Amino acid sequence: MASIVETTPIASTDSRKYLYLAGIGVTHSFAYALHNLVAKSLDLPWEFINQECPTVETVVEIFRRPTFAGGVVTMPYKQSIMPHLDELDDLALTLGACNNVYLTPEGKLRGTNTDWRGIKGCLLGANTEGKGKPAMIIGAGGASRAAVYALSTELGCSPIYIINRDADEVAALLKDSSAYAKEDQPAPKLIHIQTVAQAKSLPSPYYIVGTVPDFEPQTAQELEARAMLTEFLDRMEGEKGVLLDMCFKPRNTRHLKLGKAAGWTTEEGTGIIGHQLEEQWRLWAGQPKEKLPLDEAWKKLTEIVETHPGINFDNSAPKL
Repeated sequence: MASIVETTPIASTDSRKYLYLAGIGVTHSFAYALHNLVAKSLDLPWEFINQECPTVETVVEIFRRPTFAGGVVTMPYKQSIMPHLDELDDLALTLGACNNVYLTPEGKLRGTNTDWRGIKGCLLGANTEGKGKPAMIIGAGGASRAAVYALSTELGCSPIYIINRDADEVAALLKDSSAYAKEDQPAPKLIHIQTVAQAKSLPSPYYIVGTVPDFEPQTAQELEARAMLTEFLDRMEGEKGVLLDMCFKPRNTRHLKLGKAAGWTTEEGTGIIGHQLEEQWRLWAGQPKEKLPLDEAWKKLTEIVETHPGINFDNSAPKL
C-alpha cells in the first residue's frame, strides 16, 4: 500500500494558481469541472486546465512555472515524464509510470501514480469476486503498469494475461513488473498471449482491463489481438466477470460493446477519475478526506458523463 507523504501546506503567500491535465488529445476531458468544484469548495483560488502538450518538454516547462499547483499526466507521457522530475515516490518507481505530479514542502516536483486506485475502485465497485483469480490486460504501455499493480498487488490476481501487438513493449512490462515483488509477495505472473490457440488453452480471466485507445483493428496483429479477446469473452462455459476500459473517448468503446454483447459486466473508464480524486487532492493541497466534497464531486461526474459531447458519440459497431 502507498505510504503517507508530505505535501505542500497552503499559505497566504502561496503563488500556486493552476492545475493541469497534460498530454495529447486532452481537450475532450471533463475532469476540470470536478477539480474546479473541489477547489471552490475548499476556497482555493485554483483553476484546472486541459493543457495540450506536443512534447514532454512542454509538460515540464508548464509544471515548473511558479503558478503550478498540481498536474495530471496522461498519454503519451506517463513514462517519459519521469526523468524530468525532481523526485519520484515509491509508487512511481515501483510501477514505472507517473500520472500525478505534486509539489513537496521544499518546492520540488514529485511524481506518483494514482491510476491504480481508480482501477481498483472500479473493479471492486462492480464485483469483488475476482480477487485471486486470473485477470487480463489489453495493452502494455504506461497505463498497463497501474493495471498490473492493482490486479496483482491489491487484488491478488494470478496469472495476468497480456494482449498487446508489440512484443518489445510486453518484454519491458515483464521487466518492470518484477519490481512489484515484496518479501511476502512474489512478482506478478504475466503471460503474453500471442495466438488464439494459446488463448483457448488458458482458463478464463475474471477481471479484464483495457489500457489502449479505442480504434478499429486493421493490421494482421491487431486483428489477431481482437480475436484473442473475443475468444475469452464469448466462451459459453465459466464465469462472466468484469471488463473495465480505461479509455472513455468515446464513453462506450468497442471493447465495452464486445463485453456487453457477450454478457460481461462492463465498467466505463470515467469512474477511474472519481476513484482517484481523494488521493490527488491530498497530495496537491494537503486536504484530509473529511474536507473534500466527494459526494458532490461524484454527483457532478455522473451528470457530466451522461451529457458530455466529447465522450458520447459512436465510433462504430463492434465486429464479432
